[in-house]
Parts: sequence; structure tokens; C-alpha cells
Amino acid sequence: MTRTAVVTGGGTGIGRAVAADLVKQGLDVVVTGRRADVLAAAAAEIGARAVSFDAADPAAVQAALADLPERVDVLVNNAGGNVARRRPAPDGLADVRELWLANFEANVLSAVLVTTALEPRLADDARVVTIGSIAARRGSGSYGAAKAAVEAWTADLAFSLGGRGITVNVVSPGVTEETEFFGGPLSGERRRKLVGQPANGRAGKPADVAAAVVFLTSPEAGHVTGQVLGVNGGAGLGR
Repeated sequence: MTRTAVVTGGGTGIGRAVAADLVKQGLDVVVTGRRADVLAAAAAEIGARAVSFDAADPAAVQAALADLPERVDVLVNNAGGNVARRRPAPDGLADVRELWLANFEANVLSAVLVTTALEPRLADDARVVTIGSIAARRGSGSYGAAKAAVEAWTADLAFSLGGRGITVNVVSPGVTEETEFFGGPLSGERRRKLVGQPANGRAGKPADVAAAVVFLTSPEAGHVTGQVLGVNGGAGLGR
């Protein structure tokens, strides 16, 4: 039986690279995202199917279930990003509250809602991977706090689903270029500041993250669960 995958935020960047690699592995892949036109173009290029909805909207997730697979072998929660990069600095406590809630919704609730909705459809021995961030252990305000919450939720979910052979992990990238995260190419100075001093001397690429996800979603990775796998070139040591 062909394994089926759902990749949220699969229209660009890391999500698109993950979806493309899973297609190459022979999986039947559904990509989701809010921008229907971007999503449809990506799906056509990589050989996936597109289902457009907002992963942080409970009603939208519920409505999308009719178009999502009845059986899910792989779920990759990639939707999210640092909402603060697209907003002016908060002006007053109400703005601070709104920003923190927005990053929580975009990065935590998007994963929680989609995973909860699809949990009854997860096959035995399914694989769940959520994209985290090096910011979870380095700060970065509301965004880092949200990604830290993803790690805590993953640990809990690994135990609640583990009896069915389902694994649940986080892949945590460092600075990754060729994505929409920074709103465009990095200048040399900003790039040096953000990348820091990785052991391999470079920033990451979506393909680096996708390779880690492909391993964790493989049948062979059945004894790896509840873990955070850093993909950062040594910029953050996991020891």
C-alpha cells in the first residue's frame, strides 16, 4: 500500500522541499497552505495534491478534512513563521498581547489543530514531524517561545501516540536560506550575524531540513521519538 503524507505550509521553502522529497520516496503527498495559487503551482511542479486552508483556523481545518486523506502515514507540520517580522514594533500592552498570541497561533495551534484533527486517521506506525527552530533554545521573543512550546507538546504527544507505534519528533533548523522567512535574500553583514559560527561554515538550505524529515518519517526510524533533531551546521550543539 502506498504511504500517504500531509505537509502543511507546503507551497514554498522548507515545506515544499519536504513534500518534493517525500514524493521522490514514492509517497502520495498532499500539501496545504493559505495561498491557493502558490500552493497549486507548487503541487503541480512536484507531483503532489493541493488542499488550501488556514491551519490555525479551527473551522477551516474542520472543513478541509473532507479533502484530506482518510489514512495518513506521515504528517509534517511545517506551517508557521515569525509573525513579528511582518509587523511593526508593538506599541503598548495590547499590541504585545496580540503579537504573542499571533505567533502562538501560527506556530503552535496550527500544528496542534491539524494533528488533533488527523489523529483518528493516523495509521499505526505513522510518523509525525513538526518543524521547530533553533530560536526555541536561543530566545527570539514570542517566536522562540512558541517554538519551545512545540517541543513540549511533541514530548507529550510522543507518549500519547507511542502505543500505536507512532513516532513524534521535531526537526529544528538554524538559519535557513532560500525561504520566505527573512522576506528576501540576506545582506552579507546580516547573514554573518544570524548564521553565527556553525561548524561547517554555512547557512542551511531547505534540502538540508528535508533530508532530516525524510529520515524521521521513514519506516526505519521507528525507535526515534520525542526527540528534537537540530539541523543547524553546529550553530547550536545538541549535547
